[in-house]
Amino acid sequence: MNTAMLSAQSGSVWSWVFSPLGLLVCWLAVINLLTFFAFGVDKWKAKRKVKKESVRRIPEKTLLMLAAIGGSVGALLGMRVWRHKTLHRVFRLGVPLILALQIIIPFGLWLYINVIR
Repeated sequence: MNTAMLSAQSGSVWSWVFSPLGLLVCWLAVINLLTFFAFGVDKWKAKRKVKKESVRRIPEKTLLMLAAIGGSVGALLGMRVWRHKTLHRVFRLGVPLILALQIIIPFGLWLYINVIR
């Protein structure tokens, strides 16, 4: 490949990354990774707290907020992988409900804008 072609391809990659869809994909990737690891860190801290060590846990409100701002897939994976917060009703029901809303609302808006209207 010549440099002009390579430059054109890299330019199109950056233009896609900085498009609204690209920014959304990047945001969802980052927030889901952050949420997944937040569940893991909180599980690790919970195990340390059992041993009577002074540890500051991640508040449940923070974990739910991470799920609500786009990290619901990371939260579900974190709950399964780390086996954390699986007995709490607010997490068992709340995180899947948040994920469902995060799928239904954009689909409903798309349907309204492109089909119904």
